[in-house]
Amino acid sequence: MFRIETGVDKDRRDLLRRRLLDTNTRASPVLRALRGTPGEREVPLHVWALDADGALAGGLVGHTWTTWLHVTYLWVDDRHRGAGLGSRLLAEAERLAGEERGCRAARLETWDFQAPGFYRRHGYDVVGVIPDYPPGVTEYTLTKQLA
Repeated sequence: MFRIETGVDKDRRDLLRRRLLDTNTRASPVLRALRGTPGEREVPLHVWALDADGALAGGLVGHTWTTWLHVTYLWVDDRHRGAGLGSRLLAEAERLAGEERGCRAARLETWDFQAPGFYRRHGYDVVGVIPDYPPGVTEYTLTKQLA
C-alpha cells in the first residue's frame, strides 16, 4: 500500500534526483564513465552585448555539458534587431563551447513565433516538433554539429 502526496518538497526532490542519477549511471556506460569527472557537471556559458551606455542590448544564456552546448535563452533588444547582434552572440557561444570546452554539438528549443528560421539559417536542424505546446504554439528542438 502506498500513500500519494502532492506539494513541493525540496528534500524529496533532491533525494529523487540523486536516486535517478544513480539509476541512470548504473544503466549507462557513458554516464558511468562521466561520473566523478569534470564533464559530469553543467558549466554555465553566458555571452552579453552591452550598448555604448553599458545597458543590456542582448545576451545568450546557456551551459555546456559533456560535449554539448545547450542554449537556454537568446535575446536581443528590439532597438538592436536586424543588425546581426543575435548572430554574433550565437557565434561567440558556439566558438567558446567548441574551442574552449570541447563541445561538438549544440541544442536549443524555440517556439514558432520566436526564431526557428534564424537558427536554421545558422546551420541548426529541427529534430523535434511539439505542436500545441503551449496551446496554439509549436515548440521546436534544434541541434547543430559544431566545427
